[in-house]
Parts: sequence; C-alpha cells; structure tokens
Amino acid sequence: MDFIDEVRALAARIATAKDMVQTEEATKNAMVMPFIHLLGYNVFDPLEVTPELIADVGTKKGEKVDYAILKDGKPIMLFECKKSGGDLNINHASQLFRYFHVTEARFGVLTNGLVYRFFTDLEQPNKMDEKPFFEFNIADFRDQDVDELKKFAKAAFDLENILTTANHLKYTRAIKNTLNSWMAEPPEEFVRLVSAEFLAGKQFRTTVKDQFTQITKHAFQQLVADKINDRLKGAMTPETALLPSVPQAESETASGDASEPTGIEVEAYQIIRAILRPVVSPGMVAIRGAASYCAILFDDNNRKPICRLRFKNESRLVIGVFDDKKEEDRLHLENLDAIFELADRLKACASAYMKPAREVENAAA
Repeated sequence: MDFIDEVRALAARIATAKDMVQTEEATKNAMVMPFIHLLGYNVFDPLEVTPELIADVGTKKGEKVDYAILKDGKPIMLFECKKSGGDLNINHASQLFRYFHVTEARFGVLTNGLVYRFFTDLEQPNKMDEKPFFEFNIADFRDQDVDELKKFAKAAFDLENILTTANHLKYTRAIKNTLNSWMAEPPEEFVRLVSAEFLAGKQFRTTVKDQFTQITKHAFQQLVADKINDRLKGAMTPETALLPSVPQAESETASGDASEPTGIEVEAYQIIRAILRPVVSPGMVAIRGAASYCAILFDDNNRKPICRLRFKNESRLVIGVFDDKKEEDRLHLENLDAIFELADRLKACASAYMKPAREVENAAA
C-alpha cells in the first residue's frame, strides 16, 4: 500500500472514531500513536519512540515530553499532545518551547490528534519558532500535504533536506495567508497598484477607491473560481469517458425510467470526487442517472448512496446528502461551487462506508 493510501485509511478510521475520543490520553492512544506508526516508527520500541521523555528545564525538574522520536539514541522529533479537537494556539506550545531548548531535536510537533503543526528553529538556533512551517490536517489534506508529511517518515527522514524545504514552506505559508487576507479585504495600496493603468491619471478619491476595491475583490474571487474549474476539467475530463453506464434493470426510480447524466450533473460529480479524494479512491465514487435525480454512489452500490443530484428542475439546484442512517437531507445550492461547503458531510458519509469495506478486506486476508 502506498503512503498516501495509508494516510487515507488512517483518516477514515479517525473520522469514524474521533467523536468517541474525549481525553488527552485517549487521543494519544487512538490518534497520535497510529499517526507516528504511519510514519514508520515503532511505537512499541522505547529506543525509537520514547513516551514521556524527561526534559529538565533549569530549576524545573521532571518535565516530560509526550513522545520523542529517536535516531541513534538522540531525539529528532518531539510531540506535545492535546485532547482531540482542542485548541492549538501558541500558548499551548509553551511546554514544547521548553523541551525544544534542552534537547537536540530540530522538530517539534503540536497536535490534537487531527491537526499536526510542525515547528523548527529557522529564526534563531536552538529556539523554536513561534509559527509552524508546516501544518497537516488528517481530516482535510491534499496530495501535496502528504508529499511534505512523507519527508518526516523514518525511511525518508533527512534533516538537511527537511530544513531546506522548511524555510520555503514557512514563507510560502505566510504569503498565502497575506494573499488570502487581501482576497477578503484588498488593502488600499494593492488596489492602487492593480487599478493604476485604468485610472488614466484620475485622482484616487474615496468613491474611486471604494469602486475599485469591490472590483478587485470580485476579480480575486472570479480568478480562484476559474482556477478551480480549470483544474477540475483538466484533471478529470479524460475520465468522463469511463463513467459507468446506467443499467436499465437497476434503475432507482419506481417507474424504471433512467437517463444518462447531464453535463451539469457530471460537473457536480467531478467536484464531489475531488472533495472525497482524501478519504476514498476516486474510482470508488460512481454516478448513476435516474429519471428524477442522479445518484452518487459508493462503490457503484445502490445501497450506499453518498448524495443525490436533483437538478432535473433547471430553475433550482438541489442536492440530497445522506447521513450515517442513510437519511437524505435536501439542500438548495446557489451554484456548483456551493458543494465545497458540504465537504465535511460528504466525507463523513463516504468514510462510514469505508469502514465495513476495510473490515471485509481484513477478514479475507
């Protein structure tokens, strides 16, 4: 199994169990230890993964690191754990700051079992930075996040390589945050810059500033939407030729009348596959047309609906999302981009189907 498949499998297990994990100790056992094991470290070997490593800090004796990953007897990575879903602000990293200073480890990880924030000492040697250079969310990740995470795996761990990319990641993250804030509220200096050639020497008065601020904000939003659509079309259009045909005998309507998916239904299907990619292989998300709706199914199984696209009435876009009891909740969509707002619910539904499927595979093995 590839590393990304192992990450998806762990993500599916955690999505199913996270609501049952209520304490810090339970978070360590059910979420953090499997994550460390995923990276290839033997959590049962104290010479490789040491729980509660003592790290005395000045007059403070008996300070303990939740987990320390060792290489050649020396710590290379420290884990400070909080309970599942707990806050991970800079105040919660105070212990990790102290541990980092008195050990030889170059990486500190602050986690609540779902989000893993990776720190190092890019600003000052042997002093942990206040901001993480990399963040991995086991419940919501992209392929490129997995590529970065893999660098911390035992088989690939290379200190100099990680430190080299850490600097790049740190500034990339900072610039992305800045651009993200500009998208929401473009600063005056930026609006002046992008609108200068259109003003033809006009003074940048309040009315002009307000007008171009709104135009700039809209342009940002449109650019992002266009990029998303281009990526979806470019990455997934070749696969539409492989869409499953609609078996007439297995139609989901009472009348038995089925129909091929329409263009807008196929586009919505591609968005849903992209959303579900972190938790399930795209090949296991199927589309099946019907007279009154278009079904998105797990493993092309009629009894495992993920959602239903009720787009037959062209004046309204309605999607029916299923919960763990297979009850359908119908929601109105302003446009197809609104499907991204349902990502958590769609992932939860697909993850629920993944668990029994995996149990069958394990039993067969």
